[in-house]
Amino acid sequence: MPKYNLFVCKSCHHSSQERPENPPFDGTILLNKLNDLYGEKFSFHELDIKPVECLWACNHGCVVAATHPDKPTYLFVNLTPEESAASLLEFMQLYIKSRKGNIAWKQLPEVLQAAIFAQIPPG
Repeated sequence: MPKYNLFVCKSCHHSSQERPENPPFDGTILLNKLNDLYGEKFSFHELDIKPVECLWACNHGCVVAATHPDKPTYLFVNLTPEESAASLLEFMQLYIKSRKGNIAWKQLPEVLQAAIFAQIPPG
């Protein structure tokens, strides 16, 4: 059975702030917060949280992609580590429970309503 993936760009930095010269960048901080929360508060095992070096949306701050082979891919941008980790995991619960993976904008956690950049149909 295919797993759900949450790809997190490690090199991203929130666009409203100056990029620090040395890591950790906001993307890595977000990744660490996701992993911590996932281990503490969530019990779904269908999800892999995967770091990636770049998602090619550098002008859009922290970028995350939620994927499954049989469902649309969601791309979220301009995320902040402090506010986004719990919301992303809440979204993943909706995404996993959804038969076709279509999540209405109004169902998105509020933080993600402003961060949704694209819904890409499954291949």
